[in-house]
Amino acid sequence: MPTPPYRADHVGSLLRPKPVQDARKRVAEAPSAEAKAELKAAEDAAIVDLVKMQEDVGLLAVTDGECRRSFWHFDFMGELTGLDMVSSDEGIQFAGVQTKAIRPTITGKLDFPADHPHLKHFEFVAANTKVTPKISIPGPSCVHFRTNPKDIGPAEYQDVDAFCADIAATYKKAVDAFYKAGCRYLQMDDIFFAYLCDPKQRQVRADMGQDPDMLIDKYAWMMHEAIKDRPADLVIGMHMCRGNFKSTHVAEGGYDPAADAIFNKTGVDIFFMEYDTERAGGLEPLRLLPKGKQRVMPGFITTKTGALESLDDLKAKFDEAGKYADIDQLGIAPQCGFSSTEEGNNITPEDQRRKLELVVQTAEAVWGGVDA
Repeated sequence: MPTPPYRADHVGSLLRPKPVQDARKRVAEAPSAEAKAELKAAEDAAIVDLVKMQEDVGLLAVTDGECRRSFWHFDFMGELTGLDMVSSDEGIQFAGVQTKAIRPTITGKLDFPADHPHLKHFEFVAANTKVTPKISIPGPSCVHFRTNPKDIGPAEYQDVDAFCADIAATYKKAVDAFYKAGCRYLQMDDIFFAYLCDPKQRQVRADMGQDPDMLIDKYAWMMHEAIKDRPADLVIGMHMCRGNFKSTHVAEGGYDPAADAIFNKTGVDIFFMEYDTERAGGLEPLRLLPKGKQRVMPGFITTKTGALESLDDLKAKFDEAGKYADIDQLGIAPQCGFSSTEEGNNITPEDQRRKLELVVQTAEAVWGGVDA
């Protein structure tokens, strides 16, 4: 069995099948033990089908589609020791729409618990696939970026260095726990590197008294600290995008302010980078990818619409990318997940499958195969 990185891959989330949506709604309306058991059964069945779909289209790394989650990051974060999700006055503002109104609060010393439910989520995928099981979790930056300073309780965490050090230590423990659970391909979504390339987002941080360039370096440091002692056979991926909720976005701007930190300070093996619209800027930042084994998966294929990209256009984009980075250090993946929240993007399951088929077709056309 070949090992990652592969030439074709995807970020992780998939549209939630209707039985899961219906069962989740019943739990929300009446959270009885019976309703929760029905939801788990629906999730189990859906994940088995989603894994088979990913295998059938030719992918060599598969996920559970984040089928058991409401949010790509909050479900994971809310199970950390010392962090609680609470009701909020408003949700996260996307282009013309808001998410559900919840927010993270830091209530005590951060830690990764031995019984974090995502460990079992990974084990379920591993038990139900013939290829490489992958799990995507929010990266360390999410805990800092998504937590308003007024929602940080412990006095010692008023010091950003102390706060970030404990975030990094918590994630280091998570990396070790996933490895012990059998994970050899762990993806951490640190999308806020891309957010901090947006002038408007940078101004928001400045208005909060936070230096956006300091945050970029601090986020890179946290990731590096979390993964630097990983075993040699554990591959780490990192996804970056500008927001993904019901096919809308939050941020825009090229990767230029963060590219050096991303490629040269994180220690990550595989970079999933949004590149489906002009919002992501040009390919020039790829020139900072050092020669070696690291790989970039430019997201030329969008998950926000069902319209299928042209294979010829995708090949032309790789010709352009090859001007800045060695083509042997590139692969292909969609620009983001298909369902970063349970609501999903404005596409159909058929659109989703065709997009994943196109990912594989592109890898075959450009490199001669998924594991080339």
